[in-house]
Formats: sequence, structure tokens, C-alpha cells
Amino acid sequence: MPVISRFLGIVISMHYREHGVPHLHARYGKYKTSVEVQSGSVHGTFPPRALRHVREWAAMHQTELLERWEAAGRHEAIEPIAPLE
Repeated sequence: MPVISRFLGIVISMHYREHGVPHLHARYGKYKTSVEVQSGSVHGTFPPRALRHVREWAAMHQTELLERWEAAGRHEAIEPIAPLE
């Protein structure tokens, strides 16, 4: 599972073998969640403040995330995305 960004203790990744709607996975300590890139729907449990950071970052990088999703579907290298500053 390639890591595409890290910020504020949050690790963002995408899986090569997943299908369905474009989404990312976020880890923060013992918490894990997935967030749909276009709708922002969340699946999993995540601390509210950390989730706000993930959603803000995802909104800022939506185009890049969709490009990475397509690359992952083709089993190509997934380039990192700048962290939330």
C-alpha cells in the first residue's frame, strides 16, 4: 500500500488492488479510515480534528488524488503529494 503523504502524524495511502469509487486510506495512531475522494464520505473511525485535516488536504489535492487513483489502477508508480502545511 503506497504512502502518498504524511502530515501531522497522519499517513495517507492508496491500494493498487482496490476497485470502486476513488478513495484514500488514512491512519492516525490506532485509528484507520477511508475517505471517498469526490464525495468526502468517510468509512471508519477517526478523531474529529484529524479527520478535518484529512478532508481539507483531500479537497486541496482532489485532482492529484484522482490521477493517483487512475495510476494505481494501471499498477503504475504512485507519486507522493505535498503534505498539509
